[in-house]
Amino acid sequence: MNRRLLFASAAATLTLGITVALTYPAAAGQSPDAATDAATAAGISPQVLQALSRDLKLDPAGVQARLAEEAKAGKADLSLRKSLGATYGGAWLSADAKTFTVGVTSQAQADKVRAAGATPQLVARSLAQLDALKDRLDANAAKAPKAVPGWYIDVAANQIVVLARAGADAKGFIKQSGVDASAVRIEASTENPVPLIDVIGGNAYYIGSGSRCSVGFPVSGGFVTAGHCGTTGSTTTQPSGTFRGSSFPGNDYAWVQVASGNTPRGLVNNYSGGTVTVSGSTDAAIGASVCRSGSTTGWHCGTIQARNASVTYSQGTVSGLIRTNVCAEPGDSGGSLIAGNQAQGVTSGGSGNCSSGGTTYFQPVNEILSAYSLTLMTGGSTPPSSPPPGGGGCTGYEFSRSGSLSSGGSAYQPDNSYYQSTTSGTHRGCLAGPSGTDFDLYLQKWNGSAWANVAQGATSSSSETLTYSGTAGYYRYRVHAYSGSGSYSLGFTNP
Repeated sequence: MNRRLLFASAAATLTLGITVALTYPAAAGQSPDAATDAATAAGISPQVLQALSRDLKLDPAGVQARLAEEAKAGKADLSLRKSLGATYGGAWLSADAKTFTVGVTSQAQADKVRAAGATPQLVARSLAQLDALKDRLDANAAKAPKAVPGWYIDVAANQIVVLARAGADAKGFIKQSGVDASAVRIEASTENPVPLIDVIGGNAYYIGSGSRCSVGFPVSGGFVTAGHCGTTGSTTTQPSGTFRGSSFPGNDYAWVQVASGNTPRGLVNNYSGGTVTVSGSTDAAIGASVCRSGSTTGWHCGTIQARNASVTYSQGTVSGLIRTNVCAEPGDSGGSLIAGNQAQGVTSGGSGNCSSGGTTYFQPVNEILSAYSLTLMTGGSTPPSSPPPGGGGCTGYEFSRSGSLSSGGSAYQPDNSYYQSTTSGTHRGCLAGPSGTDFDLYLQKWNGSAWANVAQGATSSSSETLTYSGTAGYYRYRVHAYSGSGSYSLGFTNP
């Protein structure tokens, strides 16, 4: 097979987190309109359910049951990832999605996993340790053999997987990177990444003198897409705009600010004559079903195999990607990957095709939103003229700010900047997020070369407070939507 960058866009959706009694005409004698009405009432695209049924080889009832299990797994993982802390060893769904397993490095934590409705498995390495080992490979990526097309974390095996074509000195690369060989599995691969630029998918846009890519997910002021589609400063048409940020290789993300007259909406093309609404960007679990859409191959579905995967293209290595068994072909690059109504990532590249199957990698959308401080458009609505007020609850503070975040997003206050304290004293912060969400608050101080966390409120609540006694210097607050979306208010007092 032949791995490549895949230029394209649009979207797909399945229904993570919503269970409905949905029947189909062949099974229940209903009219097509009745089935469509039932799906619409629950916020589900019938086309996506049909695509899931086709690609996962499930009948409609099987799709419905799988999505219900995935919803429970996603909710449990959000809670356990935080409560298990350093003992969290990753989590994954079984192939049929009926078993959700969570790795723990301490048997004493097993009861927490069971209480959340998951199955505990004792593992040798935490996910943080696996990430650290993979970081060493990433740091040495420039010296990776050309016949090593990538590497990723296999959480179920509690190992790093290094892909290697015939003749690759994968062992030498692993040793040179300072990674313990016992933590790595070398896997034979026929993947061979190459770039594919002059293609179109989803709602097309054109770069420069004629190269084409596709809109990924709309954001306030523009849209996100793959970084290999254009460099910072490049101009686009249909819609007209400018690349305000682009990173490739290393990452594969970019964002385009569109010109006046173009209106970003929280919708994606479903290639069935309609659109699908984006409601947020909560990460789906490893093993969860996802769908991808592109103008070359239409709707195709599969499952997430790994997160934080690295893949080496001819231009260099890209890390932090979502690895899936969803197929893709030239023309699908930049396009949307969705789990239910939750945005997951934009198409980076892959191997194979949609006739014989393949592997496709996606740049996580939350990383793009965080990198450029962007707000994902949701619900099909137009952007507000100003951020709506937060939920209140933070009174008696010297300063206040408000804003809105999608799940997984971050904002920096005050006003995407910082403030200076000229004397030592106490910093007090209060965050009030939407009910039913998990919003966290961090106070950061500039240490001369980077921003460092000095205090935090990071419980599972929607509201947080913090207090910090610090010296003179530059400070800022980071508001992070760990889970859930909506408006927040921030109150703070400084020396």
